[in-house]
Amino acid sequence: MRIVLQKVNRASVSVDGVLHGKIGRGFMLLVGVKDSDGTDEINYLAHKIHKLRVFEDDNDKLNLDIDTVGGSILSISQFTLYADTKKGNRPSFVNAGEPEHAQKVYEQFNQALRDAGLEVQTGVFGADMQVDLENDGPVTILFDTENQ
Repeated sequence: MRIVLQKVNRASVSVDGVLHGKIGRGFMLLVGVKDSDGTDEINYLAHKIHKLRVFEDDNDKLNLDIDTVGGSILSISQFTLYADTKKGNRPSFVNAGEPEHAQKVYEQFNQALRDAGLEVQTGVFGADMQVDLENDGPVTILFDTENQ
């Protein structure tokens, strides 16, 4: 799995002009899945993100996790995180998970975050989505389970 995490002051996602998910302070996640991803990757990433300390404490040090600041998560499926751009100018997406598997893993990942006590809003899997966010910091972190 690959996840691009952005610390945000606010984020929202719309589909066909209709608001589908909206959060205030927290994390906006772009989530990519490949066919070999499963429970181990889900649990690893849910734990890492839940405990990630990138919110400022009273001394302006990045020392607090999302629970401590009462933050939420907006999770967006993003198969293009597995784009292969080595050849030509048009990316290949053969490394992205098959849609049925990817949707199952994406939903299980979101549920793992909820089970940890986090509020999770989502986009619509496979839809053309419009995402609006205000990055805070900016803080942007890439997670890739191949680099555990």
